[in-house]
Order: sequence, then C-alpha cells, then structure tokens
Amino acid sequence: MKRIIISAVAMAAFSASAKAFTLSLPEDIRYSVKLGYNIGGTAPLGIPATIRKMNRYKMQSNYSLAFDMQKQIKGRWGAMTGIKLENKGMEVDATVKNYHMSMVKGSSRLTGYYTGNTVIKAEEWALTLPIQATYTPAKNVLVRLGPYVSYVTSRKFDGYVYSGYLRENTPTGAKILMGDSESEGATFDFSDDMRHWQFGIDAGVDWYVYKRWGIYADLSWGFTNIFKKGFDTIEQKLYPIYGTVGVTYNLK
Repeated sequence: MKRIIISAVAMAAFSASAKAFTLSLPEDIRYSVKLGYNIGGTAPLGIPATIRKMNRYKMQSNYSLAFDMQKQIKGRWGAMTGIKLENKGMEVDATVKNYHMSMVKGSSRLTGYYTGNTVIKAEEWALTLPIQATYTPAKNVLVRLGPYVSYVTSRKFDGYVYSGYLRENTPTGAKILMGDSESEGATFDFSDDMRHWQFGIDAGVDWYVYKRWGIYADLSWGFTNIFKKGFDTIEQKLYPIYGTVGVTYNLK
C-alpha cells in the first residue's frame, strides 16, 4: 500500500508542476508521465505436460511509474525512450505431475519429481529502459514498439507444495508424502538464483482522450529466463509476460 501511495503522489506532483516544467523543455520533444497496473505472470513458453491444471491465480500490487521522451523524426515516425520503475509479481496454485524441483521438508533438502499441488509466489522490482520506434496514425494516438532492458533490484521466487508426493532423485525413487497444508508440506526458495539483468520487447499504444490526459496499454515479453544461466532445479525456463493498462499525462 505504501508503494501505491508513493506512485500516486508522484503522478500528481508531475501533473501539478507541468506548466512550470514545460518552460525549460526543448520544443521538439514530447515528455509524458505514466502510472499503470501490470497484469500477467512468469511462465514457460507453452504449457508443458508436467503442469496439469491451474487452480488459482491471485493478482498482486503490480504498479509501474514511467517518464517518457518522444521525438518525431520523419513524418508520422519517431522514437521514444525513458525510464520506468515497475513491479511484476504473481501468486499461482497449480497441479503438477512428475515435475522436477527441489524443496525443503523439516531439516532435509529434497530433490526429485513431484506430483501434487504447488503454490508459487514471484515478485520483481525493476528499473526498465525502453527504446522504441513510434508511429502517429492520428493526432491523439501514438503506437510504440521496441526492445527494453531491465535491472531487477528486488527478487523473490518462493512457495510450497502440499497434497502430493515426491519421488526422490528419479521418477521411480523413494516416495515422500506431503501433507495437505503449507506446514505439513515442503517449501522452496529460489530467489538468490534469479538474474538481475533482463531483456525483452514491448509494444503499446497511447491514446490522449482529454487535453493532456490519456490512457495507454502495453504488452511486454521477456526474452531472458528469470533465472541465472545453469540453474536447472526447475525444468522449464520462465519468462516475464505482462500487459499494462494505465493513465498518461503529457507534460508538453
């Protein structure tokens, strides 16, 4: 809640000081601020056979605050860059079968093939730099597409398993039962195995509906696995895939 309030106050402060700020801005560059909400998750490309069912998806407080600079270059075409502070998180409950992973039960660390329910909580706070080509089909509409690079400042990927069993080391190994609650199951935490730098592509559209105010929508698709190279505890590579909707204010 504290982060939400800070983002909202920052957006209001940008808007309130816009007239004073625009006096010192170059005439051929458009500046804007955005406050948005991210919806999506960290997922493999395609659903593997080991993931049988999605039981629950819980939305998180995934807010983003951005400052953009856009310049027309030739005709309707231009370029945009800026800086974005964003949070991308998810909480899911899924049923899996023979899913390779490691976990901790009591004082024992176990590795093998798990069948049953698992709850995953993932969260990343990042500073993102987009570099986009822009196209203006109408005076109040801006279409954007281009790559981005993110530095993840805060990382979390943990959870627990329940109502299932683990075959230790191999698919036919010793069977270890998991209880029907978090305290009776086993936990895992792979936060330290997550990478800091991420790359991907972002597409979006800005639509100004009233004077300087507008709405926008984005779709970002990560190209890099969220985990470091060589991490194979989880059998699939996972990528951040999120959509964003929000409001934008044109400072100039």
